[in-house]
Amino acid sequence: MTRTVTIAGRRIGPEDPPYVVAEMSGNHNGDIGRALALIDAAKDAGADAVKLQTYTADTITIDHDGPEFRVQGGLWDGRRLYELYQEAHTPWDWHPRLFEHASKVGITVFSSPFDPTAVAFLGGLGAPAFKIASFELIDLPLIELCAGTGKPLIMSTGLASPQEIAEAVASARGAGCDEIILLHCTSGYPTPASQMHLRTLQHMAQQHDVVVGLSDHTLGVAVSVAAVALGACFIEKHFTLSRAEGGVDSDFSLEPAELARLVEDSRTAWEALGTVQYEEAACEASSRDHRRSLYVTADVAAGEPLTPDNVRSIRPGFGLPPKHLPQVLGRRASRALKRGAPLDWSMVE
Repeated sequence: MTRTVTIAGRRIGPEDPPYVVAEMSGNHNGDIGRALALIDAAKDAGADAVKLQTYTADTITIDHDGPEFRVQGGLWDGRRLYELYQEAHTPWDWHPRLFEHASKVGITVFSSPFDPTAVAFLGGLGAPAFKIASFELIDLPLIELCAGTGKPLIMSTGLASPQEIAEAVASARGAGCDEIILLHCTSGYPTPASQMHLRTLQHMAQQHDVVVGLSDHTLGVAVSVAAVALGACFIEKHFTLSRAEGGVDSDFSLEPAELARLVEDSRTAWEALGTVQYEEAACEASSRDHRRSLYVTADVAAGEPLTPDNVRSIRPGFGLPPKHLPQVLGRRASRALKRGAPLDWSMVE
C-alpha cells in the first residue's frame, strides 16, 4: 500500500501531483507588506503552500561573540549567528496576519518551529503541519513534541547520517506520528547540482517507508524537476520577489516567474511518469503508417527476380514488414509490379 500524507485537505504521494512549497524564510526583509506580497505571488505562481520559519534570535541561539558563534565560509561568512537570526526571523506578531491572509487568498501556510514555544504558538494558530529543518533533525525532543500534536511532519535531512535519519523517523513514529515526509537535502547555500545525489530519494523511500521529497537549495528549477522524475512528491524552494532587492536568502531563491515554471515543469514531469506501458498511445495512431516497410522501387516484369534494385525497405508502412526482405529477395514477381507499390505476398511467386 502506497503511503500518503494529507496537509490541509491536499493529499501528497506518488499518485498525486507534486506538492510545491514556497519557502519565505527571511526574504520578507523585515517588511510585513513584502511578506504579504510573497504569499500573493506564491499563490499566483500555483504553489500549494508557503512556509515560514518561527524563531527569534534568542530561541535559536544566544547573543555571544565567540568564534564558534560566527558563520565560517559560504554565503554568510563572518556573520554572528545572533545578528543573522535577528535580521532573518519572521516576527511572531506577524504570524496571525500571515495565516489569515494565506487563508483569504487560498493557499496553505505552515512553518518550521525551532523550540517548544514555537510549537505551542503555531498550534494555537492552527498550523496544519510542522517542518523540522535540517539543522534540527538531531533535536529528537523537538521532533517528538511536534509529532505528538497529531499533525503531519516534514523533516529535512541535510547533514544527517543514515543513523540520525533513522533515529528521527523512529522518534516521530514513537510519538504517534503516522504522516511523515522526508526531504532529501544538501545543506549548501547554494548547492551545486553535482552534489545533490538525487538517487538517494528512492533509497530513502525504501529504507523508511515514507513519502519523500526535496528541499532544494540549487539555483534554478532543473534539479527539482529531475527529483520529481525520481519519485519526489514534495518540493520546497526558497522564494523571493526579486533577487536584486537582496535579503539573507535571496541569492539562492526563485523569483515569481521561476516559481511558476517550477510548478508547471514539476507537474509535467509527474504526468510524464505514467505507468509501465508498451501499447500504442493515442497520439501515435497517425504515426504508425509512417514506419518502414517493403516497397517496389523500380518496375518489375512478371517472372523477373526481386532484387535490392527493385525492392527496398522504405517509408511509408503499407507494405510487408522489413524483416521479410531476406525471404523476398531472389524470388520472382508473380505479376508485373509498378514502382511505388507496397509489396505483399500475392506479388511474390
